[in-house]
Formats: sequence, C-alpha cells, structure tokens
Amino acid sequence: MRLKSIKVNSNTADSVLFVPAMLDAHFPLLKYAFYSKDYFPVIMYEEDGITELGLRYINHDMCYPLCQIVGQMLAALKSGKYNVNRVKLLMPTAGDACRGANYIGALRRAMQDAGYDFVPVLTLNVRNCEPESMMKFDFGMVWRALFGLYYGDILMVLLNATRPYEKKKGAAERLWKKWVEILSKDMISGKNLNLLYMHRNFNLICKSFSKIRRKGFDKQKIALVGELYVKYCHLGNWDVINFAEKQGAEVHVNPLSYYAMYYMDTHMIRKHNLEAKGAKVLMKLFELIQKDMNRTLKKYGFFTLPDYWTFKKEAHGYVNYNIRNGDGWLIGAEAVSYIKHGIDKVFAAQPFGCMVNHTAGRGLYPSLTRRLGKGQIVSSDVDASASKLNYYNRLLMLIHGRK
Repeated sequence: MRLKSIKVNSNTADSVLFVPAMLDAHFPLLKYAFYSKDYFPVIMYEEDGITELGLRYINHDMCYPLCQIVGQMLAALKSGKYNVNRVKLLMPTAGDACRGANYIGALRRAMQDAGYDFVPVLTLNVRNCEPESMMKFDFGMVWRALFGLYYGDILMVLLNATRPYEKKKGAAERLWKKWVEILSKDMISGKNLNLLYMHRNFNLICKSFSKIRRKGFDKQKIALVGELYVKYCHLGNWDVINFAEKQGAEVHVNPLSYYAMYYMDTHMIRKHNLEAKGAKVLMKLFELIQKDMNRTLKKYGFFTLPDYWTFKKEAHGYVNYNIRNGDGWLIGAEAVSYIKHGIDKVFAAQPFGCMVNHTAGRGLYPSLTRRLGKGQIVSSDVDASASKLNYYNRLLMLIHGRK
C-alpha cells in the first residue's frame, strides 16, 4: 500500500496541534499519523517546572497525569515559540467512568483560568465523548498510526532488553535512533507501509539489535505495569526504567498493542453496529501483526508475553473481566502473565487515587501472589505531593529483596 506523502511543515497546516507526551517510545513514529492539511503536531517535551505550573490551574485531587499534561501545554503556550492563535490542544482519553472522562473539561477550564480560553481543545476517544470536539482523522492517518504503534512496540522492547547489557555504552540508543530515522522516512513518504514490508523490518530490526555486543551475564528482570501514562511516559513514572537499570536490573514494559487490543475487546467489538464490525476486522489485523512481532522477537532470543488472546486466557480466574474502566483488568492480567512466564518481580506504578489502579490493581495484588504461589508485586504512587525517595525505596526493596 502506498499512501500520499505528507508535508512536515507547520506553515502548510491549518493548526499547530499540541500532543501530550504520553508515549516515549512510540511518539517519535506515531506522531506522523497526526500530520495532515489540518494539523501540524508538536509533541510536548517541556519538563522544567511543569508540575508546579499545572497545579496552579488543576485541583491537587485531580489525576497526576492531568497535572503534567496541563503544565506542559501551558509551558509551551507561554514559551513564545508558537502563534497561540493557530494552536489546538489534543486530549486523548479513554472517556471512561473515572477521572479520565473529566480531562477534556478540566483542560478547558485550566486554559480559561490561564487566559487561553480562545485555544480550542480537541478530543480523541472511542466513546463518542464530545463528538463536536473530536479530532478529524482519515484512513491514511489510521494506517500510519498502525505502523507507528507496532514499530514503536518492537523498538521499545528491544531497547529495554538490550541497553542493560551493551558492552559499548549508548550502542542500543544509537541503533534505536537509527531505526526511528529510517522508519520516519517511510512514514512521511507513505512508501513501504504494507504488512510484508513490516514483517521484513521486524526481522531486520531484531537482527540488528541481536548483534549488539553484550555483557555475558543475565540481569534481574523487573516488569513495569500500571496506568497508561505512568507505564509509557518517563514523566509519569519518574524515570523508573533508568533508575532500575542503574541498580543492575532489566525492565520489561508490555507493548502498547496489548492495550489497544484490550480496548477494542472490552469497548468496541461488544456493540452491535457498523463500528463494532469494523473493530472486529481491525482486531484481526492487530492480532496478525502482534503474533508476527512476537514470533520474530522470540526467534532472536528476546522475551515477550504471549499474544493477546492467549494472554487473556491465562489470566482467567485471576482477574475480573467485567472491570473495563480505563486500563481495567489489563493491569492485573499483565502482572499474572509476567509471573507465569518467569518474571517474578513486578513493579506497579500508579497515579495516587486512581480508581482503576486501586481496585483492579493494588486491591488485587496480594490475592494474585497467593493464588499463583509465587512472585512479588510492589506498588507505589506517583503524585505531585508524593515522595520520590519513598517511591524509589519501594523499587529498591523489590530489586534487592528475596528472589
């Protein structure tokens, strides 16, 4: 399939689109799905002082990720780098019955209080929340997003699995950047965005990472689970992967495609309409690609959890599939799967007070380890008022505790 090439020039698009930095490993490629005649996406990278800035306009009891997102967007608006009259803000949200459903309105209120009430807030969700504010998208954007997601997945797994063992410091990061540059050209030009080429790239990417010279010993593996933002964004988890690697551990984060398939499974294919039929077809496609990705990772000796449906089946009896708000039963299922497949230590990062994480996550962990008869799950909160020292100490207890 050949898509039209996209012009990556802020002057050719109608609006500059601020996208919150939620996916460290995926947005370098996934961002190309947002490029169009309507939008020039800018991923938020501001970090200094964003928590304090966010708290000026967001109630402290709101979710920590929202505080970070608001702080980043306001910092960018105040930076003077952008024509604020051309800016639109994107708020991707699950739209579920948790504080995530309030993000759109809360962001608008924050902008109003900060004097930017004229800046439009767009939403991207599958729950039909505020349809009048829904971001415009077309087939080309969805197709690019599919490639950005899976390339982001495999590169994230390989980087995390290789970096702790590299003999030459920075080798894994440099290879990751090289592949992002190569794949970015395809995403921009629209060339090679077909499944056969993706299969070819999966093999080439894994082969290249397998050739990085490694230290000849295995490190302790730690699994990271939790809410989407704190799992995939270093701002949300206080750079826990980097910290754990400095303590001599290897951290595994489950690919984003599992979350995407979980969401289609729990929210979309259950309906009886045209959207559900389309979601079922998309689900089959996701399943096909995910199995190909996992087979390729295993072929070159890299660890991965089983494909989504096997993964879900293995969690039967341990989690309640009726808990579908936000990350829902996925959190507990990931912990179960990691322990069943040999990663006995699980670190669960969660925003303080997150309803889903505290019911489908923290409230479940003791019973999971009892019923599994093995494994350790340690949870810790991230929050503007929480102690980073306590957070890291809990991780250290997990790393240096009994095996």
